[in-house]
Amino acid sequence: MNVAALFFYLFSAVMIAAAFMVISSRNPVHSVLFLILAFFNAAGLFLLLGAEFLAMILVVVYVGAVAVLFLFVVMMLDVDFAEFKQGFLQYLPIGGTIGIVVLVELVLVVGAWSLGSASIANVTTPIPPGMTNTLALGRVLYTQYVYLFQAAGLILLTAMIGAIVLTLRHKVGVKRQNVAIQNARTPAEAVEIRKVASRQGV
Repeated sequence: MNVAALFFYLFSAVMIAAAFMVISSRNPVHSVLFLILAFFNAAGLFLLLGAEFLAMILVVVYVGAVAVLFLFVVMMLDVDFAEFKQGFLQYLPIGGTIGIVVLVELVLVVGAWSLGSASIANVTTPIPPGMTNTLALGRVLYTQYVYLFQAAGLILLTAMIGAIVLTLRHKVGVKRQNVAIQNARTPAEAVEIRKVASRQGV
């Protein structure tokens, strides 16, 4: 067994174990930490495949932004997770059925893809010598699939705006910012200078 195969089995085993701990851990903070561990091992698998750009994106975007955001949200918000878990057994049959259906669909898609005429070997083309993985991916995204790439960006922008609109609720007793009034303030109105005597608190 060579070194690459050894690291492949190591990263795969740790990633599967971490993914299982994400959904089985009772503490939500521990779940997020196991998710970060799974992301790091997935990045290691991408490096073994020669996709260094995807590995760096996985670490920078998912670990450095998304997972850390999850961690801060879980730690800062006072969320009653016991209340969330009350309906787990009630919806378990429906969730299990949906999961089995999705698993069957994935098996059928993978089987049709590998056994059909359009296999992975027929679709992918080798990277020319002297060209890095990042350069090849950038050329494909911004030349052949540029319109699909822009459409995906618009869809994500629409989803982000929709999430903001759906979560923007006006609560009673909560003051909201008025941008026009804030921009119209003068320095004299914004800053108040008070003279405090020596060795006296405010």
